[in-house]
Amino acid sequence: MKILLAIDGSKPSSNATKYVAKMAKNSRSPTTVTLVSVHDDAGLGYVKQFVTKNVVDDYLREISEKELKAAQKILDLSGVKHNMAIKLGHIAEEIMELANKEKFDLIVMGAKGRSGFLDVLMGSVAQRVCSSAKQPVLLIK
Repeated sequence: MKILLAIDGSKPSSNATKYVAKMAKNSRSPTTVTLVSVHDDAGLGYVKQFVTKNVVDDYLREISEKELKAAQKILDLSGVKHNMAIKLGHIAEEIMELANKEKFDLIVMGAKGRSGFLDVLMGSVAQRVCSSAKQPVLLIK
C-alpha cells in the first residue's frame, strides 16, 4: 500500500503520523509512506518586494524540513519505510497533484492544520482534498 501523509506541524498532523505508523507496522502487505509538506508563498507578497524568490523558497523549505523531522522520527522508531517530498504552491492542489501523479492508494492528513482560517468541522485544506481526491482520504483529529 502506498500512503501519502500530509504534514504541517500541527497536533492533528502529528496524530496522523502516529496512526499511519501503527497502521503500516500492523499491515500484512508492504507499506510505503511518503511524507509531504507544502507551503504556499502567496501570503508573502509584501516580503517578496524586498527579498529574492530564492530566499523565500529557502525559508519555506527550511520550515518544511523542520516539520518533517518530527514525523520522520515517529516513522523511524516504528520501522516504517518512508520518503519525503517538499512542495511549494497551493497546498491542496500540490497534495492532489502528487497523489495522482504517484498513484497513492490512500491520503492521510490532520483534520485541522496550521491555518488560522479553520472551518467549524475541518480545515479548509482537508475539505478541498476530500472533495477532489480520487483515492480515499483519512482525516485524523
